Amino acid sequence: MRRRRVVTLALAGLLSLPTFAATPWPGAATGPAKGPVAQKDQTRALLQFQKDLASVLALRTESDPLLGAALLARPLVNPPEVLTYHALLERASRNEDAGPQVAWARLADCDTKADACPNAEALATLQKQAPDNAAVWLLKLGVDGHNNASKADVRADLTRAANAKIYDDYLGTSLKALANSVTQLPPPADTFNPLQGSGAAGVQMVLVFGLASAQPMPGFQATAKYCDENKDDASVVGDCLKLAKVLEWGSSPLGRSLGLHLRETLSTDASDQASAKTARLNLIWQMQRFAQLNLQAQGDKATAQKLLMLARSGGTEMSVILASLRAYGMPPEAPVGWEPSKPEPAKPKA
Repeated sequence: MRRRRVVTLALAGLLSLPTFAATPWPGAATGPAKGPVAQKDQTRALLQFQKDLASVLALRTESDPLLGAALLARPLVNPPEVLTYHALLERASRNEDAGPQVAWARLADCDTKADACPNAEALATLQKQAPDNAAVWLLKLGVDGHNNASKADVRADLTRAANAKIYDDYLGTSLKALANSVTQLPPPADTFNPLQGSGAAGVQMVLVFGLASAQPMPGFQATAKYCDENKDDASVVGDCLKLAKVLEWGSSPLGRSLGLHLRETLSTDASDQASAKTARLNLIWQMQRFAQLNLQAQGDKATAQKLLMLARSGGTEMSVILASLRAYGMPPEAPVGWEPSKPEPAKPKA
């Protein structure tokens, strides 16, 4: 399983948090006054800040602060043993209040070079902790497909996912844990350009949304491929369409996009196909507007603080996105006749 999200070409064009995560830190080498050396210094300062935050949070005993500490410590190079991703998540998992979000984060506690990802123990734990979560079974479907498991096993994974009650990849809980974590210490002045409008809040925002977006995601690509390759099998199509409904109301914009894609391509009802196409267009609109807010926040302190507040409020990735649009008066539906390739609309009101 890849750390970053993967989708089929049919889902391309949908912007999400990883897009934003790839943008520079606020004020990092964005003008002639910032050269490679300054950018490296700023990156080193930011990593040291993450280490300091993780050290403070490591003193806590609750699972959520420890989850936040682990996510902050994950990019560190050769951290002390007590601050490793593994050690912090092990402590969090032993806590009484540890939920499936901790096990989900542990999926990435694995050796990629040894082809041992995702963490098999964490996946087994998730199957016990969250058996009604479609994300767990889509993850297993991807693993079984990669390991050349029997067709019966992969088919069973799809059935479990289709009959699940929810879809949740726990990115919303990671956002909340990080948003609460980054306020434990003020970002040092050398982690951002003082001339950048967002200041310290911009650093906090990039940490929260950037680190959360690196969380593991299930095999959307494997699922889309399996449904497409078996579209002549009525029982498979039936489960894929059941899964589509679960995904459409799930926590993830990419999961929702896959659900709409399945409904648009597998449904035999023309009106159903049309409504799925319209909904997918609206989803792309929503994600482009959210990306616009992210870019705006890099130069505006008030916007950065607003997005941080919404991340701290909890919920899911999708609910944070829609709440952000509402906060800035952006409609969730695309204007009549709008297409993703058309020019961007005017900047949102404050």
